[in-house]
Amino acid sequence: MEAKHYDSIIIGAGPAGLTAGIYLSRAKAKVLILDSGVAGGQMILTHEVANYPGFESISGYELSNNMRKQAKNFGCDIMSGISIETIDFESDKKSLSLSGGKRFTSDTIILATGGRSRNLGVAGEDNFKGRGISYCATCDGDFFTGRKIAVVGGGNSAMEEAVSLTKYATKVTLIHQFDHFQAFQHAQDEVKANPKIEVKLSSKITSFNGDEKLESVTVENLLTHENYEIALDGVFIFIGYEANTDFLQGRCIALNDGQEIITDANMQTNIPGVFAAGDAIAKRYRQITLAVAEGTIAALNAMEYINKHKSTVSQPVY
Repeated sequence: MEAKHYDSIIIGAGPAGLTAGIYLSRAKAKVLILDSGVAGGQMILTHEVANYPGFESISGYELSNNMRKQAKNFGCDIMSGISIETIDFESDKKSLSLSGGKRFTSDTIILATGGRSRNLGVAGEDNFKGRGISYCATCDGDFFTGRKIAVVGGGNSAMEEAVSLTKYATKVTLIHQFDHFQAFQHAQDEVKANPKIEVKLSSKITSFNGDEKLESVTVENLLTHENYEIALDGVFIFIGYEANTDFLQGRCIALNDGQEIITDANMQTNIPGVFAAGDAIAKRYRQITLAVAEGTIAALNAMEYINKHKSTVSQPVY
C-alpha cells in the first residue's frame, strides 16, 4: 500500500495534539492526527473545567469536542482507535504504519501522547476494576448514587472529584497517605466545607475486598499501623498519571527516568523534526492550559522546520 504524505503527523489527540493541529492546519500545512482512543485525552474525563481562560465553567467533554471540531474545520485529518505497528523517527522523511496496513510519511512528527491513570498496585485492585474501582468520576459517578464511596489521593484532581462525587454518594471518605494535601488551598477549603466528606490522612488502602463486586477496603493508619476495614461500594483513584511512552522505550527518542519525553524550550526532542507536547513530556505541572501552550510552541517550530525543509529540497544544486 502506497504511503500518504503529510507535512506533520501528530500522535495524540488531547489538548496539546489538537492545538498543534489547529495551528498547523490554519497555516495551510497538511496534518494527520492519530489517537489510540478518542479525541480529547484525559481532558474528556474531567467533569468540570473552571480555570480555562474564557470559560467560567465547561465540561472536559465539551471543551475537547470544541477543539476537535476546530481542528477538523481547519483541515486536519483525524483518526481514532488506531494502533501503530512501526515508526521511523530518524529518516529525513518520517514514516509509520498502522495495524491494518495503512502507511503514512511526514516531514515532522509531534508526540502528544499524554498520560494514563496510575494504579495503587495493591491486592484486589485488578479484580475490582470496573466492579467498584474507577479512575473517572465523570464516567462512573452516577453509578454510585445513594452509596458510600472513597476517593484516594491528595492533589487537585482527587479533591475536586471528591467534591463532585458528593452529588451522587451519601458519603465520601478521602484517603491520603501523607499528613497534608498537595492541592491548591481553594480545593482543600471546598473539601473541608463539605459535610459529606470524611478525611483520613496518613492512611493507605492495603487491599480491596469482596466477592462479585467491591464490598470493603482494608486501610492502614501509617502512624499507628492499625488496620481496619471500611464498608463501601466504590473507590475512585486519583494519584496521578504515567506518561504514555511505552511505545517509545528502547527507541531513539530520549526519555528521562520517569519515561517522560525530554524536550527543549522549542518542544524539540533529541531527533530533528520530532517535537513533543502535553502530559507525556518532562515537566513539573500538568494543566490543560500548559498542554495548549506546548502544542502551540511545537506547531510553530514544526512549521518553521517544514518551511526550511521544503526550501532546502527545492533549492537547485550547482
